[in-house]
Amino acid sequence: MNCILIPKNATSITNKEQITHIKEVLKAKEGDSLTIGEIGGNIGNATIAKITNDKVLLADIELNKKPPTKLDLTIVLALPRPKVLRRLIMDMTSLGVNRLIIVNSYRSQKSYWQSPLLDRIDEFIFEGLQQAIDTIPLKVELKKRFKPFVEDEFPSLLKEQERAIIAHPYALQSWKTYLKENSNTQMPKVLCIGAEGGWIDYEVELLCKYGCRAVSLGERILRTETVVSVLLGQWCV
Repeated sequence: MNCILIPKNATSITNKEQITHIKEVLKAKEGDSLTIGEIGGNIGNATIAKITNDKVLLADIELNKKPPTKLDLTIVLALPRPKVLRRLIMDMTSLGVNRLIIVNSYRSQKSYWQSPLLDRIDEFIFEGLQQAIDTIPLKVELKKRFKPFVEDEFPSLLKEQERAIIAHPYALQSWKTYLKENSNTQMPKVLCIGAEGGWIDYEVELLCKYGCRAVSLGERILRTETVVSVLLGQWCV
C-alpha cells in the first residue's frame, strides 16, 4: 500500500488490513504522516493522531493533489481463470486503464463465471489503487454473451475516427509494424485481449467486422498477463 484510501469525509481508518499495514509494515506511530487518498477524490497527507487495535484516528488532513490521469482506453478481455483475473484487474487498475469489459469467449470455461472471485472485483480494484496512489476506480462490466455484445454494444465503443485492435498470435500484421504505420495518429481507444489459448477465428473475424484490427506480438504464445503488460506499455510511455 503506497497510499491508504479512505471514504469521503472520513477522519479515521477502520479497515483491518490497512491498520495492520500501518502498524506492521509502515511501523508508523502517533505523530507520523501518512499518504492518503479519498476514494473518488484527491490525494494528500494526514497525521496519525491515535492508533488503537481497531482504529487509526487522523488529524491535519490535507487532500490537495489530483489523482493521476486515466488512460483513454477500454480493454475488452475474454474471461480468464479467476486467479489470473485477480492479478489482471490489479495491474490494469495500477496502470490507469479507464474501463474493463469482461466477456465470455469460446475458451472461457463456464465454471469461471461461477467463481466467488468475481464478487471480489471491487476489492482487487481497491488494492490496485493503493498500489498506484490513485483514487479513481477502474470501471468493470461483465458480458456473458459474446455475439450480442459485439453486435449490439461494441460499435458504440468506437466514435468516428477512433480505432480498436485485437491481440491475436496468428494475425498477419505485427504490433510493431502497426505502431510504425500509425505513429502520427492517436493510440487506439479499445484493446481486445483473449484469455489463455487466445480467441478462436470466429471471434477474431466478428470483432474485425465491427472495427478491430488484428495484430500479433510474434510467434510465441504468451500468457494473458504478459500480453497486457507488453501492450499497455505503449499507452503508459
